[in-house]
Amino acid sequence: MAEFLFSYGLFIAKVITGLIALAFAVAIVAGARKKEEPSRLKVTNLNAKFEELTSTVKQALFDKKDLKQHAKDEAKKAKLEKKNASSKKPKPRLFVLNFDGDIKATEVETLRQEITAMLSVANPEDEVFLQLDNSGGMVHEHGLAASQLQRIKDASLKFTVGIDRVAASGGYMMACVADKIVAAPFAIIGSIGVLAQLPNFNRLLDKAGIDFEQHTAGEYKRTVTMFGKNSEKERKKLKGELQETHDLFRSFVGKHRPALDIDKVSTGEHWYGQQALELNLVDELKTSDEYLVDCMETYDVYELKMEVKQSMQDKLLGGIFSSLSNLKDGLSSIGGANNYR
Repeated sequence: MAEFLFSYGLFIAKVITGLIALAFAVAIVAGARKKEEPSRLKVTNLNAKFEELTSTVKQALFDKKDLKQHAKDEAKKAKLEKKNASSKKPKPRLFVLNFDGDIKATEVETLRQEITAMLSVANPEDEVFLQLDNSGGMVHEHGLAASQLQRIKDASLKFTVGIDRVAASGGYMMACVADKIVAAPFAIIGSIGVLAQLPNFNRLLDKAGIDFEQHTAGEYKRTVTMFGKNSEKERKKLKGELQETHDLFRSFVGKHRPALDIDKVSTGEHWYGQQALELNLVDELKTSDEYLVDCMETYDVYELKMEVKQSMQDKLLGGIFSSLSNLKDGLSSIGGANNYR
């Protein structure tokens, strides 16, 4: 069994090494021709988009007579609205942002730009709605994402987060900044905990006659390692650091969600939407689509999305590193790794 694991480990190492070498080769070849691709903020009026969808359905369902009457009614309504526009107070605006998270919260850069653009035009009566899908990852990266969302609160704008699939660990750290959290009934919520895991190949290296050396300055520059022999002192230090991070996480959530029983919900467990509502982790059960359609009665709804054009080099590198990430996730699932960080 040990020989099989060692051979399998060498095979995986060769695959990873080959992919990394290919990535660097692509970077070197394309680097000289690479140009900075400008990003562009796309603004979509969701009221108009919704009306267009409704019109398409009506055209398919109505007969010619009803369709003609409907067109007359809509023209009359538009004429009346135009006449009253000068005296009518304009609707407040609802700005819609999206965040699709990964372990490094890589979308935080576009989120930062979207928030900056939105805050430059927002009025006190406007609202911000974030559609969040994030299962967590690195603490400092998600902490930065949460800090970007705090800018919305600091601007005294009403702020709502919608969770259709998952907001766990670092994802919930982001969500709890909002004034209100709405979630789908089976969305995954919570996982207020901290995780560190790594394999240790020390015994395999010993059997293969391979020495591992690591030199540091500073007693705790490195604690546990993948290749050296770990001591109880090093493990204790790591566990202490994890506990400190967990305490900070608990404090952050408790500050933004004071109604929570923080001891009950900070065990690292996750819950579905209905259970999360009972625990005060969320405020209402509703999908993002339902929330936005309801808001169209009282708001002009605009979706803001920063579009970043990728060069061919970035697309190739992105594909390679995505393959590496998928390989890592696959190995983690074989090892029984927790999916919620």
